[in-house]
Amino acid sequence: MPRDTLTSEQIVSAAIDLLDRDGLEGLNMRALGQRLGSAATAVYWHVGSKDNLIALAADRVWNEIGRPDPAAVGWRAAAAEMAVDLHAMLTRHPWLVQAFGSQVLYGPGKAGHDDHGLAVYEAAGFTPAQADRAAATVFTFVLGHALGTAATISLTRRLGRDGADGSERLRARMAEVREIGARFPRLRARLGTAAASYGAAPEASFEFGLQAILDGLEAQLTSRR
Repeated sequence: MPRDTLTSEQIVSAAIDLLDRDGLEGLNMRALGQRLGSAATAVYWHVGSKDNLIALAADRVWNEIGRPDPAAVGWRAAAAEMAVDLHAMLTRHPWLVQAFGSQVLYGPGKAGHDDHGLAVYEAAGFTPAQADRAAATVFTFVLGHALGTAATISLTRRLGRDGADGSERLRARMAEVREIGARFPRLRARLGTAAASYGAAPEASFEFGLQAILDGLEAQLTSRR
């Protein structure tokens, strides 16, 4: 695709697809150019650098998160919907969790999400300072819960980098881990559950944790009133 017919929107969309498939380590301008039927130089001309492309891709996916109106659905329902959407987005794009630790990622997409989240908590009755803490508490919980999925995908990809079956290698490693866990009574009792998988959490733990946080925030509002 010639440089003058290629657009930054096309490049960012293709980059997200490539990142979803191959992670941060699989993104390079040559592979992206081949995906677009264009030269790597044309890609560089539009986005400037690989880091800038990752920033553009990261900001695009923040727009996948809904921004419900707290006046229409209530602050708690709006906060829960945004948290669930955030968790789903991070699970769809696990490379974003990796990217947080490699560069500053902040653009209009994330800014709009953050601003709306603060509006939700202020609509509940929190002061601006309290809304900051409420939003940060929910965000770090969701990010931490999504970390397990991202870590599993990244590790499986790395274990299979030489052409081997990464999933099979991870299962073999986990067999060794289970031998260690079997030495401890409470861990041994849980070896057959989903929580024993690498990076996994007990079933329904995301829903449990989110509701516990929102219960706590609601209790603070009630006690103040």
